[in-house]
Amino acid sequence: MTASSIFSKLSRQGDGSWTAAYGAFVLQSALQPIFSQDAEGHVEVEAFEGLIRPNRAGDPVRPAEFFPAVAREDKVMIDSLCRTLHIFNTGALGRKRAKLFVNFHPGLFVTAADIRREVELMRLAANESGMTPARIVCEITQKENDSADMLAHFVDELRARGFQIAIDEYGADERDAARMKLLKPDFVKFEASWVKEFLENSAGYALLGVMVRQIKEQGAVPIFEGLEDLRQADLCQNLEVPLLQGYAFARPEIAPTSFNEEFPESTDGPGFDTRPSHELERYNPDLHMPKSIYSASPQLGGLRRAATFGKRTR
Repeated sequence: MTASSIFSKLSRQGDGSWTAAYGAFVLQSALQPIFSQDAEGHVEVEAFEGLIRPNRAGDPVRPAEFFPAVAREDKVMIDSLCRTLHIFNTGALGRKRAKLFVNFHPGLFVTAADIRREVELMRLAANESGMTPARIVCEITQKENDSADMLAHFVDELRARGFQIAIDEYGADERDAARMKLLKPDFVKFEASWVKEFLENSAGYALLGVMVRQIKEQGAVPIFEGLEDLRQADLCQNLEVPLLQGYAFARPEIAPTSFNEEFPESTDGPGFDTRPSHELERYNPDLHMPKSIYSASPQLGGLRRAATFGKRTR
């Protein structure tokens, strides 16, 4: 699949967003912000996660229904098309620093040539959209039968082109430790249901604190996702979790979104060091996150957020 053939499937809409077509389906991007918060509870959008939203004749179709309907021979193309769509829609926001998290399924790409071709396609999409590769985080979805050598090669190709790496559904079992060692990610997304359960008891809460510190010491930025209420956000603040995502902060919105109006980008300078974590000796909050997160003692309660928080209905 060439860049021109992928790009030809994209259509620019009157509102500035991009859509794509596949058979009877129209594909749209939904973007969900990922926030940092300082010691006083003020938040800043640091990244977006790209989520695909298919529809057919204007009626929404659940992704869980859409992807099984994709013909076997089209699965690689659709995987590439979804990523490209998210990159174009995030670039259209015109933000200068916000990163984009996109899902990658390495098992779809069999040969080294396939991997190089896909990584080059993503680099071209980033260039066309006005984003740099350093602002695109590839969230590696690993399956049990994926080859460790193939995964390592895939990550090496992505890093060589300047992209960053995340792993998702991180927990406490041995496979997760092996993933950390193999992929050396820049970001680590903790498994959402596991986090919510552990936030509710003192032993689990203490374990989360230990794990957050360990992830930072390994040179990665922890992310807690799936947070549904502000009480959970308070608890995460006390754990000094750098990045937070969930309905407690903002629901996904279909591009072009209202996020530029509701959460305008600050002009205080970059919130992240743009270097990949493997170039840093260890996690340094002065480089990765706003200083205020670590310059004051965190306290539960008293979070101060924009008035729009808690008022979303979609």
